[in-house]
Amino acid sequence: MNLVEVVYRKTEGFPTREVYGLTAQIRRAAISVPLNIAEGAARNSSREFFQYLGIATGSLAELETQLEISMRLGYLSDGAEAVKHVHRVGRLVNALRNVFKRRTARDG
Repeated sequence: MNLVEVVYRKTEGFPTREVYGLTAQIRRAAISVPLNIAEGAARNSSREFFQYLGIATGSLAELETQLEISMRLGYLSDGAEAVKHVHRVGRLVNALRNVFKRRTARDG
């Protein structure tokens, strides 16, 4: 949720011509992370949760790329804070995915 807040604040200053372009894409990718984690957690099986964690990981990769593009285009002068949040959330999601992998290997 903190990641989403940071992304929204960082993208407020983007050019208005990007409202339906890069700004919307970045925000959509950021929001997708906690939404997929929440949906996966509400599912009936660990397997489904693991799948949604994978989708959240993909959204994090998209978001990191979009932030890099924004920095290269000069829309985001200091994206370090946002990228730092992306990496932190990525580590947390990967740690959770690894728990599921170990559990599957142990039970399989």
